[in-house]
Amino acid sequence: MYPDEFDYRSPETVEAAIDLLADHPEAEILAGGHSLLPTMKSGLASPDLLVDIGSVEGLQGIDADGDVVSIGALTTYATVADHDAVRETVEVLAEAAHAVGDVQVRNRGTIGGNLAHADPASDLPAAALAADATMVVQGPDGERRVDADDFFFGMYATDVGEDELLTRVEFPARPDAAGAYAKKPSPSSGYAMVGVAVSLSVDAGLVEDAGVAANGVMDHGVRLDPVEEALVGTTPDADVVAEAAASAADDLDEMMMMDDLQASAEFRAQLLESYTERAIREAGDGTGVLAGSA
Repeated sequence: MYPDEFDYRSPETVEAAIDLLADHPEAEILAGGHSLLPTMKSGLASPDLLVDIGSVEGLQGIDADGDVVSIGALTTYATVADHDAVRETVEVLAEAAHAVGDVQVRNRGTIGGNLAHADPASDLPAAALAADATMVVQGPDGERRVDADDFFFGMYATDVGEDELLTRVEFPARPDAAGAYAKKPSPSSGYAMVGVAVSLSVDAGLVEDAGVAANGVMDHGVRLDPVEEALVGTTPDADVVAEAAASAADDLDEMMMMDDLQASAEFRAQLLESYTERAIREAGDGTGVLAGSA
């Protein structure tokens, strides 16, 4: 199918892009285009204006100096997945970025587009939650910062206003944390039927901090608080990991779980437990605490 007619603008600054959004409430942002263009071709989206931010200065690149890793919204998945500092200090994000799509998608798709689009089956929201990311959003009144836990509202809905841009994402640098992302991909699209992101900080064999979150289960990425609580303060042997994973759905309303042609809500709950255990094991292997466990 062909999209409806639309106007096109390519601003050179964030401020110019924000002005266009303020003047055109029905406008859509074009970044990598992997989410927007298919919805336009299918008729699910019909913006009167596309604001192409691909040429806006300052929205690409990774600054990994100090205690914060700052990633521009237009930075590609491939850049994130292959960046040494990201792998060393925000490993869960690198693992999730590497799981996105295929080589072509990773070379063009952007981290900001993924998070701002908030597809419930995309891979990065869980990693952002597990890594305690902060979204930096800019609008007519300047910048504001939003914790990942407060950013995702629902399916395709976030805290980014109609006249705002997600400009960068900041992650605490945690070189002592091991990360993993395990997902059951849809056989037709590669999106996550269920995907679980885990970040573990271990000291003297005990889990000091745990970040665990999931994609594909609810209408937006969700933190798995019971799993985090079950892991902190423990030596994560096989029994502890299995028990923690068994609590993955405890705080989730099964009546609100995704239920579609790909998988029923009941099956997703089963997948959630299985892939939570897998992700914890992979992260635990990275810390060495699970080495040799059954």
